[in-house]
Amino acid sequence: MKVACIIPSRYASTRLPGKPLRMIAGETLVHRVYERAIRAKVPDIVIVATDHEAIEKEVKSFGGNVVMTSVNHPTGTDRLAEVAEKYPEYDIIVNVQGDEPLIDPDIIDNLAKDLLDHPELDMATVATPLHEDEYDDASAVKVVVSRRGEALYFSRSLIPYPRHDFVEPPLKHVGIYAYRRDFLLSYAKMEQTPLEKTESLEQLRALEMGYKIGVIRLNSEDIGIDTEADLKKVNEYFERNHL
Repeated sequence: MKVACIIPSRYASTRLPGKPLRMIAGETLVHRVYERAIRAKVPDIVIVATDHEAIEKEVKSFGGNVVMTSVNHPTGTDRLAEVAEKYPEYDIIVNVQGDEPLIDPDIIDNLAKDLLDHPELDMATVATPLHEDEYDDASAVKVVVSRRGEALYFSRSLIPYPRHDFVEPPLKHVGIYAYRRDFLLSYAKMEQTPLEKTESLEQLRALEMGYKIGVIRLNSEDIGIDTEADLKKVNEYFERNHL
């Protein structure tokens, strides 16, 4: 089975316009993410999916693979599916967020392997320990996982509710995914489901429709970039570590 790693890179950003082209220690964000992704060993190809000619030009300038997509996609999943349709030879699609310049290449490999090793799974994602100051933070999405390592539910509320002390530490969902290509193409065409609309969490659509999501647990999470403060923090990290 062949694996493609796709990096959706959208120019418009409410909090950080032109985000993919912002600089991190002398290189653009999209270049930094691509550099990390190509270090993964399992994917056969890494592709940037973008809706903007300036990003396409930047990716081509450093020799990366890039595909132009529609500007009308409501979600990154739709953008991902458009690219997957153009590459039928790839069976598994790993979606790396375009704002993760510190993504661990091993995460990409492990997500792909989760689907390669478990044919019953339709998609896979990542969870890390939830910090106490995030318990009531609706932007920190929580996930509960079965003994088989499959997602039971995602929520913006604290789950499970600690009627007694937590038997196991609660988990925070990290929005990195791997999909089987056929499932991804079907998933992108499904109508939104009630729980998805209520929580505004796209992954609930898969659970509501009876599909299985594998969850890989990590002890730490990478720094994503959503704001100027995040950008400054990541620049400081690169400079401090001479990257």
